[in-house]
Amino acid sequence: MAKITSKKDLAGLSIGSNPATRNRPLRKLEVFPNHSRRDYLVELTTDEFTTLCPATGQPDFAKITIRYVPDKKIVESKSLKLYFWSYRDEGAFHEHIVNQMLDDLVAALDPKWCEVIGEFNARGGIGIAVRANYGKRPENC
Repeated sequence: MAKITSKKDLAGLSIGSNPATRNRPLRKLEVFPNHSRRDYLVELTTDEFTTLCPATGQPDFAKITIRYVPDKKIVESKSLKLYFWSYRDEGAFHEHIVNQMLDDLVAALDPKWCEVIGEFNARGGIGIAVRANYGKRPENC
């Protein structure tokens, strides 16, 4: 049976407890322990992601979907929100953003499998969807 969240699970998390990091963009993903031994799928989605076009400086908007099968760690969702916010004033190509997100998630989580999908709104008549994967997705997820 999975354990209920304990105070020990909160050790090392700064989100919520540190006024300096509570409400500002932060390119840091925080994690907490996974108590389940079974494989299961976690899906996180936002349709409020914004960044800037590196060439024009104009805003780009996207839906970002993250799917992963955790191993020993789970991403803390408030830190993910602040992580997304850290891209707001950065100029970067869509392909670079999605692959950077995947690299950062893999470094923080060491998941069994992870996928990041960026569905960027059309600008100039062209929408861009980028999908990046890591590992092999378990068959039961």
